[in-house]
Amino acid sequence: MIRFNCDMCGRSLVPEEDVRYVVKIEVYAACDSMEIDDDFNEELMNDFEEEDDEEMDNIDSDEIDSIEYKTFRYDLCSKCHSKYLQDPLSIKSIRRGRFSEN
Repeated sequence: MIRFNCDMCGRSLVPEEDVRYVVKIEVYAACDSMEIDDDFNEELMNDFEEEDDEEMDNIDSDEIDSIEYKTFRYDLCSKCHSKYLQDPLSIKSIRRGRFSEN
């Protein structure tokens, strides 16, 4: 039997009793499109493909981790799912700070 825990609060999620929400996040560099002549664009892409093939052969496993594409997957309980939807980037909690009232 597969067991799931909420990745925010750590609560154990029972498949028959609890609703489990999955959050998937992709992080990658934005590549804004530019208007380029089609012939130039095709030549450029061919050059990049050749270089990419050569470069991928020379990349070691440590460099693969630094490539600018990452995915994350989290399981959430109902309560944490609601909190996450209200503030997915935790901006409100960061601005509020965690200082005592002295």
